[in-house]
Amino acid sequence: MKDENVIKDKSFAFAIRIVKLYNYLTNEKKEYVLSKQILRSGTSIGANIKEAVVGQTTPMFIAKLNIALCEANETDYWIDLLNATEYLANNEIQTLKEECVELIKLLTSIIKKTRENLNN
Repeated sequence: MKDENVIKDKSFAFAIRIVKLYNYLTNEKKEYVLSKQILRSGTSIGANIKEAVVGQTTPMFIAKLNIALCEANETDYWIDLLNATEYLANNEIQTLKEECVELIKLLTSIIKKTRENLNN
């Protein structure tokens, strides 16, 4: 039976969407710079979450989740920039933006609760 980890599963599903977005941007829009940036940051979120889950200490767990949070915020920036530069329309990015914001909120909450538990 597969271990259930909501943040890990959501970040993996998000990474899949980011890879598909990268393919769309490079193949259909012929955009190579911004697409590479969002590919890097958007797939890094889940990689850092996975590293956090197998971390050996609580401070290591928090540090990796903080990196994932930074990458999620960067990805949110690239989504906004792709929209503002008209590479993507509002209707094309709405759910992607919502998923990114959800990851940011989840990561923020997990980090906060873990720090509180560590200090108690």
